[in-house]
Amino acid sequence: MRRNRRVKIVATLGPASAAPEMIERLFLAGVDVFRINMSHSSHDGAKTLYNAVRACAARHRHPIGILADLQGPKFRVGEFQGGRADIETKSQFRFDRNETPGNAERVFLPHSQIFDAIEPGHHLVLDDGKLRMRVVDASKTEIVAEVVVGGMLASRKGISMPDTLLAISPLTEKDKLDLAHALKLGVDWVALSFVQRAEDVHEVRRQIGTRAAILSKIEKPSAVADLEDIIAASDGIMVARGDLGVEMPVEKVPGIQKRITQMSRAAGKPVIVATQMLESMISSPMPTRAEVSDVATAVFDGADAIMLSAESAVGQYPTEAIQMMDKIAIEVESDPVYEAILYATKTMPQPTGADAIAAAASAIADTVKLGAIVCYTATGSTVLRVTRERPGIPVIGLTPVESTARRLALVWGVQSILTGDPENLSHMVRKACRIAFEEGLVKPRDGLLITAGIPLGSPGATNMIRIAFVDESGAPIAEDV
Repeated sequence: MRRNRRVKIVATLGPASAAPEMIERLFLAGVDVFRINMSHSSHDGAKTLYNAVRACAARHRHPIGILADLQGPKFRVGEFQGGRADIETKSQFRFDRNETPGNAERVFLPHSQIFDAIEPGHHLVLDDGKLRMRVVDASKTEIVAEVVVGGMLASRKGISMPDTLLAISPLTEKDKLDLAHALKLGVDWVALSFVQRAEDVHEVRRQIGTRAAILSKIEKPSAVADLEDIIAASDGIMVARGDLGVEMPVEKVPGIQKRITQMSRAAGKPVIVATQMLESMISSPMPTRAEVSDVATAVFDGADAIMLSAESAVGQYPTEAIQMMDKIAIEVESDPVYEAILYATKTMPQPTGADAIAAAASAIADTVKLGAIVCYTATGSTVLRVTRERPGIPVIGLTPVESTARRLALVWGVQSILTGDPENLSHMVRKACRIAFEEGLVKPRDGLLITAGIPLGSPGATNMIRIAFVDESGAPIAEDV
C-alpha cells in the first residue's frame, strides 16, 4: 500500500481504537506505526494489541511498525487532609519525610532521590505546571520552597524538578517488566521516558541489544542540554512537547522542537513530533486552525513522523483525526514553498564513504530526473543515510529482514518492502526495476537509482550506485554505473 506523503503517522492505541476492526480502519486511513502506551496497558492488553496489528499487516502484506512507550519514573506528593490544600502564592511550603497527611504548609514527599539531589535555587513544578515553587533551603529530610504560583493541590499529584539531575535509572521495576514483555512480543521500537543524559540510553541499550530500536523522548531540560550525545546514542528521537512544556517555559518549546528536528535530521536519526497535535479532535470532528498549523509546521520542518496520542486512544473521532493528519501532510508536501523550507536546513554529509554515496545518490537522482531511489539494506542503515538527504523522489527500502522493514515504517519517505537478497548484481537491478514498476513509482522509460553494499548482504557497507531504466514490462533496458 503506497502512501501519498513522505512524513509518517504514528497513532496511539487505547479504548477508542483497540478493536481489530478499528485498527484496520486506522491503518487504511493512514497510520504507519502504532504506539502502545505501557502506562495504560496491561501485559495481556499489550499482547492483544500487538497481535491485532500484526494480523492487519499480514492481511495487507504491508509492514506496520509497533512502538512500545515505557512509563518511566513518576514522582508524586503524599496525601493531604481532606484530599487537598490551598497553597498560597508567596507563602513558604515544606516537603518532608513525615508520612502524616499534609496541609497548606507541608506535605510528605516519598522520594529520597529528590532530597539527595535538590539544591537551593532549583524549581519545583506540581500538578502539570499549575503550581510552581523555588527551593530556598534543602536537606536530606526537608525541602523548604517559596511558592511562586499557588493554587489548589490535591493528594498524589505529580511533582517535577526541571533544574535537578537525579541519580536514578530511567527504568523503574515496572518498566523492566514492561520492557521484557514488549521485547518478548517483538515490538520494533521502544520509547524511553525520563531520559536525562546519554548514559541513560546506553544503560537501556545494554539490556535491549539489537532486539528493538530505542526512541529517546526529549522531555527534560537536562536532556536538551545533552541533546547531541543523546541523539548519537539513540536510534530515534521523540519531541515530547507535553512534559517538555511543563518543565520548561512553554514559549521555548517551539524553538527547541525545531532544534531537535534539525539535529536529528543531521544525524540521520528518525524524529517524531508528538503531543496535542490535534487535541481538540478528542471531542470534535474538526481541529482548530492553530492545530492544523502546528501539524503543518512539523511537516515543513522535515520531521520523520507526527503522532496522535489521546486523539486516537480515547477520542471520539480517531479515524477522522488520522484522515485529517493525512490530508494536512499531503497538502503541505504539495505546497510550492515546501521544498524551499525543507532544504533550508539541509546538512552536509558525514565524512564516511557510505554517507558520501548516499549524498551522491540524492544529487544524481535529482540531476538525471530519476523516478525513484531503491536501497537494498539488511539493517536499514543504507535507507537512513539516503533519506537523511530528504530526496525529492520516492525511496524504496528492499530488505530480507522483516524487523528492518517494520522499523523503516517510521522513516521519512520510505516505502519498505520485504524481499529476498538478490543473487547477483544483474538480478539486483532486475528486481529493483520490477518492484518499482509494480508499485507504480516509475513508468516505462523512467529511470531509477539503485544503491547497495557490495558484497551483497554485508551490513553497513553501502558502496555502490547503479542507474537503470525500465521498459513497458518493468524490466531494465539500460544500466550505467
